[in-house]
Amino acid sequence: MKRIVTLQDISCVGRCSTTVALPVISAMGVECGILPTAVLSTHTMFRNFTCKDLSDQIDPISDAWEKEGIFFDGIYTGYLASGQQCGQVREFFNRFRTEKNLILVDPAMADNGKLYPAFDESFPASMAKVCAGADVILPNITEGCLLTGMPYRTEYDDSYITELLQRLLELGCGAAVLTGVSYEPDRLGVASLDSKGNAFSYFTKKCPQSYHGTGDLYSSTAFGGLMRGLSLGDALSLSADYVVACIEVTARSSEARWYGAEFESQIPWLCRELEERLGKEK
Repeated sequence: MKRIVTLQDISCVGRCSTTVALPVISAMGVECGILPTAVLSTHTMFRNFTCKDLSDQIDPISDAWEKEGIFFDGIYTGYLASGQQCGQVREFFNRFRTEKNLILVDPAMADNGKLYPAFDESFPASMAKVCAGADVILPNITEGCLLTGMPYRTEYDDSYITELLQRLLELGCGAAVLTGVSYEPDRLGVASLDSKGNAFSYFTKKCPQSYHGTGDLYSSTAFGGLMRGLSLGDALSLSADYVVACIEVTARSSEARWYGAEFESQIPWLCRELEERLGKEK
């Protein structure tokens, strides 16, 4: 069984970040270690929440792992709280990178044309340096624009998305994946491009509902699929299908909670679908 580590915050209630990554990746048959960057009582869409920054724990934990000879088949980063943490994560990559492990970065910092309120205008440059050390990055369109300096657009064509992907590759990553791509009102999906020129896109129906944490759910599922041996395209399409299934079951539920998608009940579907797709790739 492969072992990965995810570096992101823990929102104790809220179905996002580590509370999504840990159960999903584990259910997909991959050991999931964690290195928390912060602990929050809930995610920040709640009116009241507490937050404890754990920047001072990243280096000591890394030191302890290094002394124990612990290694990881994959490294996955999500929400990072500051430019300082971006620097710490880059150092973590340098310490734990091997010729065989896979590094995936979800540069979670913005949406809908704007940075999250916690970040200042200098943060995207710090995150771009983290992306430079990744094998795969998964920004949304807003994040892609902030990382590259391209103007953000709500209306675009495939040439705009292709240029954005090309500019993301110039950061130094091995493959760039843009989430939230839509060329038609009722379709939503992803587009990717790797350093060898291989392009991929996949679209599902666009759900009218929106839930916090579905980006984390998408990235976690994609990383789990890659760790199990799926191709990038299959991992991305599986993730899209799973997120849609989770949104739909949440929307139908009489017990739906506003703060996140009900991913737990759909884990059996995810596991069956993963094994089926793995079988097809053999």
